Amino acid sequence: MIKLNVNDKPYEVDVEADTPLLWALRDEIGLTGTKFGCGIAQCGACTVHIDGNPMRSCVLPVSSIGDRKITTIEHLARDGYHPVQQAWIELQVPQCGYCQSGQIMSAVALLADNPSPSDEDINMAMSGNICRCGTYQRIRAAIHRAAELQQESH
Repeated sequence: MIKLNVNDKPYEVDVEADTPLLWALRDEIGLTGTKFGCGIAQCGACTVHIDGNPMRSCVLPVSSIGDRKITTIEHLARDGYHPVQQAWIELQVPQCGYCQSGQIMSAVALLADNPSPSDEDINMAMSGNICRCGTYQRIRAAIHRAAELQQESH
């Protein structure tokens, strides 16, 4: 049994130590917001936060996590939508939507570190997240809008 702290709740999952976190989250815990994209940590669809840092869950063995805090898209906001999610909806960012949970998780981490990013900051932070539909301009605009929403709420 592997113990995990997911979304501020303790879980025990009966998986092999080398099982990728993605599959423990989806198949064992039932949190399906984190998506499988490429399986080689290149597309970003599987992005979750480990102690606030964006990580690719498709290649992260559950045994390497220990007692670190895992946050999935399901736990970004307890009382509605996180400002990034609000901006995504307001600006109608998704086209097919498959990559968007990973995009949002990466954007949230960016704004936590840099509350007022430039276009170049956004491009660098989001460069590891692939959108097959090509909504990069809307993603960038939504990150700027989320930064505004966060500043308004403070």
